[in-house]
Amino acid sequence: MVPSTASPAAISDLPKLTLVLGGARSGKSRYAEQLIGARPALYLATGEARDGEMRERIEAHQARRGANWTTREAPLDLLSALRVADRPVLVDCLTLWLSNLLGGAFDPRQETRALIETLPSLRVPVVFVSNEVGLGIVPDNKLGRDFRDHAGRLHQEIAVVANRVVFVAAGLPLILKDTP
Repeated sequence: MVPSTASPAAISDLPKLTLVLGGARSGKSRYAEQLIGARPALYLATGEARDGEMRERIEAHQARRGANWTTREAPLDLLSALRVADRPVLVDCLTLWLSNLLGGAFDPRQETRALIETLPSLRVPVVFVSNEVGLGIVPDNKLGRDFRDHAGRLHQEIAVVANRVVFVAAGLPLILKDTP
């Protein structure tokens, strides 16, 4: 597919399932928020403010979003929050969710499978944001390698069922997949 630098406004239709990937500070969350636009939306936050720096990041994200957003915390039970959603949803982010699962001794493969099986039954469009972690060096410890491997599999499985997959680098979107 040809690289695209189309702005989110140029992609005004919101498909049933969108996956937005990118590196840290790539602009992926801002891009995903712009995809939702001004319509009433639900923000499912998977990150937890475990320290002051993370609290500042969360506050910056909240300040950037407008009054059309309702935020719900979903650090572990993402599926329940998705099942009851009644408006477009932005999940930010899958890699934090995966990290929470690993830290809570959940089986990431089982949770990924449950998520994939739930997606077709959702009544509203969903935009997933996630960090692409497979482009850097191989982690020097087992937990880091396991995390990277689980994230890669999670992204691949969601990309298969997603209508749209976008990679964001330097704030610029590259459309990897766009199907009806």
